[in-house]
Amino acid sequence: MNNTAGSYALTGAAVVREATVVTKLRDAGAVILGKATMGEWAQYRSRRASSSHGWSAYGGQALGAYYPQQDPSGSSSGSAVAASIGLALGSLATETSGSVVNPSERNNVVGIKPTVGLTSRDMVIPISLRQDSVGPIAQSVKDAAYMLSAIAGKDHHDNWTSLQPSDGKPDYVKACKYFALKGARIGVPRNGIDPFLDVTTTAVMVAFENALRTVREAGARVIEEANFSSFDIGALGRNNSIILDTDFASGLSDYFSQLTKNPQNIHNLADLSHFTRSDSRERYPDRDTYVWDRLLSRNVTDKSTEAWTAYQANLLMGGDHGVVGTLDRYNLDALIMPTFTSFHLPAVAGLPIVTVPLGFYPARTPMSMNPKKTMVTVAPNIPFGIAFVGRKWSEATLISLAYAYEQRTMVRKKMHPYIRPASELADCIEYSKGPQQILKMQFRRPAQGGSEGTWDVVRRKMHGFLSSFHLKLVSVIDGFK
Repeated sequence: MNNTAGSYALTGAAVVREATVVTKLRDAGAVILGKATMGEWAQYRSRRASSSHGWSAYGGQALGAYYPQQDPSGSSSGSAVAASIGLALGSLATETSGSVVNPSERNNVVGIKPTVGLTSRDMVIPISLRQDSVGPIAQSVKDAAYMLSAIAGKDHHDNWTSLQPSDGKPDYVKACKYFALKGARIGVPRNGIDPFLDVTTTAVMVAFENALRTVREAGARVIEEANFSSFDIGALGRNNSIILDTDFASGLSDYFSQLTKNPQNIHNLADLSHFTRSDSRERYPDRDTYVWDRLLSRNVTDKSTEAWTAYQANLLMGGDHGVVGTLDRYNLDALIMPTFTSFHLPAVAGLPIVTVPLGFYPARTPMSMNPKKTMVTVAPNIPFGIAFVGRKWSEATLISLAYAYEQRTMVRKKMHPYIRPASELADCIEYSKGPQQILKMQFRRPAQGGSEGTWDVVRRKMHGFLSSFHLKLVSVIDGFK
């Protein structure tokens, strides 16, 4: 199957080897079911008003399952939707800045964005070597912990993994402890939350304050106003655009150079931009190439002084002046934040996040649309999440805290998807004469108060891990379009 990043530019292309994280899942006994759609080029092509989360030319438009025409968030949109409605035990996704945790919260699932370097990025189509991280999405913290245990570890193809403090194979499932919140010190960085609040986030903040009470009742000490020393979202964004633009250009050229088959003869971003503008299937100019145009106009590379200065400034803001400094200053185990506010500083500092379901927009919530006016971003029943943020390599701590919170609230079970599979997975696999298996899945809208879904039966019938993969690793399987 094609490895396309959602673009026709890579149809028919072949890679020198499969991604290391995929091989690790196979070695752990995983059954690879297929691939999920995503925001084309990890949402790194068009300006927001010109595109939409989860859209790609090759895969079409992914939708969330909790409201008609729901924005699934992104860019790992299909991975979150697949896990949410039970097409698989879990999925793989990649995050540069929010692309695991945002779709996870909007689809009522658990997402783990690991420390940059905990999981290999080898043969994953990149945005930024300095920020990309591959992590799991699943319906529960424990399922996500199983997957992270399988894919974590060093890889000579990705030298960032050599920074891991241990050579041993981690077991994050052991971190799933019900009483983990007892005695924990957890900070609330209000100056990292307040800049993102508006009329659409009132319900989220009500649920967040209730969650803090739950955390306290479980024995944690919650430190209010555990604020960042500095948090300039404007400067962060300006620096990040330089970092990601320059990293994307160099990383993409490196990826293209490793293709063993390249039918469209694309070798760099300029080639890709020309193809995208010329091929009608890519929907240009309705879906523009604003990000690439900006990038190609810069007289900066990933080795330029300007790029290095921007990177160092963001590292300082995310680290000593941000998350790490706050954790150290208040002697904290973790920070706790609404998920939609949580990812900015961890993105630039390479820090881990675990998001779990927090709640849902209430019945009379006014509907809001995305900038392109094609999808619903806020409406009744649409989910949102709560995030635990920590130091590098603190995944075990964050998983334990998230698990303890999850088990006390079980928010995921309080709302059913608007659409879910109507057939059991084991009954929907058609065997062809060759080695390929074709998966066909029917969907239905559940009756009010209907059952949670089909996942328990699927889990009994299938063995090992069942994974639906993010398009950055592989491409869309026809049965999931």
